[in-house]
Amino acid sequence: MATITAGDGTTIFYKDWGPEDAQPVMFHHGWPLSADDWDSQMLFFLSHGYRVIAHDRRGHGRSDQTDAGNDMDTYASDVALIAQTLDLRHAIHIGHSTGGGEVARYAARAEPGRIGGAVLIGAVPPVMVQSSTNPGGIPMKVFDEFRAALSRNRAQFYLDVPSGPFYGFNRDGVEVNQGLIDNWWRQAMSGGAKAHFDCIAAFSETDFTEDLKAISVPVLFLHGEDDQIVPFENSTKKAIKLVRNTTLKTYPGLSHGLFATHPELVNADLLAFIRDL
Repeated sequence: MATITAGDGTTIFYKDWGPEDAQPVMFHHGWPLSADDWDSQMLFFLSHGYRVIAHDRRGHGRSDQTDAGNDMDTYASDVALIAQTLDLRHAIHIGHSTGGGEVARYAARAEPGRIGGAVLIGAVPPVMVQSSTNPGGIPMKVFDEFRAALSRNRAQFYLDVPSGPFYGFNRDGVEVNQGLIDNWWRQAMSGGAKAHFDCIAAFSETDFTEDLKAISVPVLFLHGEDDQIVPFENSTKKAIKLVRNTTLKTYPGLSHGLFATHPELVNADLLAFIRDL
């Protein structure tokens, strides 16, 4: 099992498939999942000759179940350590949801030559929570309810989310995929409750405005128009105005978990973006 050890002693698990001299593509998962959420994309890009990397964020999956460091600065530092350890050059970083925030913070601070492009899918930037400066955001009580549900019965909460809004399975006429629900639950329950609890504040309250402004590489934004978790109007619609070199594609009727429900669509768009860089 491939791992690195962060400066605070935390062990971070990662996957690294494909030729070392191939174009690297690194994937960043959402809350509260793991690198396994990217299996379809990793196999797809591997089959097209790319080197693919994905890690379990600290506190998630097979990485250490940390009770500290569950914040965006530390997450981005862990990514930088992986990039340095594997000597990734001009890598494309693809992040979903919370992972999109992680990519934004890393991309804004990356060493020259380490990153060649970024993709944010249903991503949380610029900031999720409602405030006086973000009146259209999601009320804090929603995130407090997340914390309460996690604390009360994490196992049930991690069934309710994928069975409903995450994949849009609560919409009329949408075919439920039990395998996706079960796999979401499996990934989520493998992580640590404390890290997952802390990460709710990290993904909902972190302001990525300055990170987005600082990104110099091309950025592709992908978003499902029926995203019930990270609504387009409060996230990507605002974020694209802050990035200097950006492309946007939205998907009518698709959910927050669109790359899992419709990999054939998303993979093709990712590949086209990367080939054009």
